[in-house]
Amino acid sequence: MIVLLSVRPGTLESTMTQDLSPAERYAAARRRAAEQATALAGFREMYDFGLDPFQIEACRALEAGKGVLVAAPTGSGKTIVGEFAVHLALQQGRKCFYTTPIKALSNQKYSDLCRRYGSGKVGLLTGDNSINADAPVVVMTTEVLRNMLYAGSQTLRGLGYVVMDEVHYLSDRFRGAVWEEVIIHLPASVTLVSLSATVSNAEEFGDWLDTVRGDTEVIVSEHRPVPLFQHVLAGRRMYDLFEEGEGHRRAVNPDLTRMARLEASRPTYADRRRGRNMREADRERERRQRSRIWTPSRPEVIERLDSEGLLPAITFIFSRAACEAAVQQCLYAGLRLNDEEAREEVRALVEERTAHIAPEDLHVLGYYEWLEGLERGIAAHHAGMLPTFKEVVEELFVRGLVKAVFATETLALGINMPARSVVLEKLVKWNGEQHADITPGEYTQLTGRAGRRGIDVEGHAVVLWQRAMNPEQVAGLAGTRTYPLRSSFKPSYNMAVNLVEQFGRHRSRELLETSFAQFQADKSVVGISRQVQRNEEGLAGYKEAMTCHLGDFSEYARLRRELKDRETELARQGASQRRAEAAVALERLKPGDVIHVPTGKYAGLALVLDPGLPAGRSNGHRGFEHHDGPRPLVLTAERQVKRLAAIDFPVPVEALERMRIPKSFNPRSPQSRRDLASALRTKAGHIRPERHRGRRSQAADDREIARLRTALRAHPCHGCNDREDHARWAERYHRLLRDTKQLEHRIEGRTNTIARTFDRIVSLLTELDYLRGNEVTEHGKRLARLYGELDLLASECLRERVWEGLSPAELAACVSALVYEARVSDDALAPKLPSGKAKAALGEMVRIWGRLDALEEEFRINQAEGVGQREPDLGFAWAAYMWASGTGLDEVLREADMPAGDFVRWCKQVIDVLGQISAAAPAEGSTVAKNARKAVEGLLRGVVAYSSVG
Repeated sequence: MIVLLSVRPGTLESTMTQDLSPAERYAAARRRAAEQATALAGFREMYDFGLDPFQIEACRALEAGKGVLVAAPTGSGKTIVGEFAVHLALQQGRKCFYTTPIKALSNQKYSDLCRRYGSGKVGLLTGDNSINADAPVVVMTTEVLRNMLYAGSQTLRGLGYVVMDEVHYLSDRFRGAVWEEVIIHLPASVTLVSLSATVSNAEEFGDWLDTVRGDTEVIVSEHRPVPLFQHVLAGRRMYDLFEEGEGHRRAVNPDLTRMARLEASRPTYADRRRGRNMREADRERERRQRSRIWTPSRPEVIERLDSEGLLPAITFIFSRAACEAAVQQCLYAGLRLNDEEAREEVRALVEERTAHIAPEDLHVLGYYEWLEGLERGIAAHHAGMLPTFKEVVEELFVRGLVKAVFATETLALGINMPARSVVLEKLVKWNGEQHADITPGEYTQLTGRAGRRGIDVEGHAVVLWQRAMNPEQVAGLAGTRTYPLRSSFKPSYNMAVNLVEQFGRHRSRELLETSFAQFQADKSVVGISRQVQRNEEGLAGYKEAMTCHLGDFSEYARLRRELKDRETELARQGASQRRAEAAVALERLKPGDVIHVPTGKYAGLALVLDPGLPAGRSNGHRGFEHHDGPRPLVLTAERQVKRLAAIDFPVPVEALERMRIPKSFNPRSPQSRRDLASALRTKAGHIRPERHRGRRSQAADDREIARLRTALRAHPCHGCNDREDHARWAERYHRLLRDTKQLEHRIEGRTNTIARTFDRIVSLLTELDYLRGNEVTEHGKRLARLYGELDLLASECLRERVWEGLSPAELAACVSALVYEARVSDDALAPKLPSGKAKAALGEMVRIWGRLDALEEEFRINQAEGVGQREPDLGFAWAAYMWASGTGLDEVLREADMPAGDFVRWCKQVIDVLGQISAAAPAEGSTVAKNARKAVEGLLRGVVAYSSVG
């Protein structure tokens, strides 16, 4: 339908109107009058630009009383729809909650809405701030709204609209469940506005919203307001990734394909060593190729973008250290992107924003190096930076005073920081377990920053050429819009007690069955059922093909399988026995033993620094105990300190020699490692370990194997000329039958999965006296106020009075174990811990966790599925203790060995949990609540206390 607005004489619209019949002109006038009477008309006048069709469609649906799901690219203006919900709420005298996934986004949105509606009408609620919480419009993190819903907060009265910005966060495996909890538990009278990045299954998500929230309009826009052009930068030349083919079809640039072919055919160093007698013409051609194809350095990339007019740019590097190194490389190269006037403006703003930081802390935080980069228009942006520093970088970038930012992918999540260009150094990143190719969804999200609406005519995504790059693969990433939304919803202990308290067990179970996770699982069952039907048809065909005229071939095939299974089982038992012998040998090791590591990455001579004995024998790392067998910490002859695992010792190991380990030895010191490794080589380098002799196979003497072989030879089908042909069909039949049974098991497993997990959690909580049927006990009510990954462990610690009598700093150290998780598993050293009561309390926490872990195993609550309590990590306890005790920032960061941004983030998480503990702890007969509040005061100082809002 075409809507004609504000027609002026002499315009095309007025001419078109004059061409209409009187009846048509009257109808058009009626439509214009109706349009002007809507809330949307008044809202549009608040902006100095016209709204896009998808924005208008979504706003009209909202005004009609429908919920909306808007899925559109980054930078397309989805938040306009959220702001219209705010406008409607204020016009109707109702409340609107605007939720965001991260505090920085909440702060940003709060500032935007304050500028538009005034600070009197807008509030902010995050873990750090509470400003004007009773305002008609409140910006908050999603967790805050979830907690309000469970607590039945009075703030919810009069709530008319909830905007869920970045709703695709519900795919996040750590926090995604919160979004579904809110969507399910919001009162039916609340209209939900869901804003999402472009996802490939928006209709599926919309169907679910329609089921749980009522009438929901799905608006999907894949149109980028600023067109994006894709490039590859190789050497001095920037190539277009695509070229227009016939019929506007995009094909990969043939120049790139040719380059990749040349690169693949270029001889390696070894090839050149072998072919010294290459013809001079070949050598000359290779020199020419090499002169055109190389990966440009970071300063070269920025200079090239500057010369092409493609700054400001964000270069995504999937490493914090590499982001900092990139800035230094640009400074050493003499890059200056700002003139003197801009430099002075940068310095003035930086000094204003950092005035609250103590002068003695500035040097510790690398302030002067950071400022030098900013003055030149160059900066890093990553989660390890101090929040103040990150906010300054964001503000300067938006103002155009920083023109080159080197960032990790966290910048792509939500923060409004668009650029003219985005550069991707590599298309591979570390995902926490291994280096993996980035997905089309990640590529889309990263490159979505390119192109500033209202400023740039076009955006540019630049991928740096890398050896062995496949242009077709890059084109596949750039041309695919596959970013499916997958639920990460799992019931938790806290969720279970809150649901049972509000709705009772039966109704809670029904509510969980309405989750998006169950919705997706139920839909997938349809496809699996069809596969089962096809498999059953295939089984019938295989059965016919394996028929033998001499006898029952299925019976003969069964005997063959039993024989194979028995041989496999005996081989497994032999391997298990060898592992057990190796483990016993490891348990005999002592510090100072010289051993030979038989296999693995660190095979060779090694000195035992710590035997790393299992639970109950000695202290290990991060929980005092290793639960997976001995894990000796060794120094290799190549000066590496590593904690080995049982897999490195497939055969028993014995001490070859003994050495004294100096008391001054520090495994973190390269000099200490070098000296001790040198002594190790001198002492034992000449010793050759004895070869381990193999043993006679168990299968040779096994009666069952002998019986099966006799039965096989006696079977009629054994003499069939087509026996092996029949056997192949029988093997296919068996494999397909096994696959079919697995599919049937998956169908059973996916039906009511969430409810079954909830039942197991409720059973465990009943066992621990948190629940009695539909009644929530006093212990359960305490658990209901504790949110977090280790909610049950925290509740058990309160119940067993583990933290009684601790000082505030000691309590902070203990609580840190509930939130902290090391970025990389580092088993080289046991963490340093506060002595005395704190150390004893931490040990007790680990003991309680061990008891809960065994109980979860008994009730089949699986941590691998995202349910249950992980082991507490003691790696931040010493840092939290020192900071809460008043130690200076310089010493704390040096001892903690972590970036300032990480330190601040972990401190704030500890503060958040301490706040929960102070509310949940008994008011009488306990010191925990009072000391938790004092611990918060001790932690909330200096760089941790700073807030960007208010």
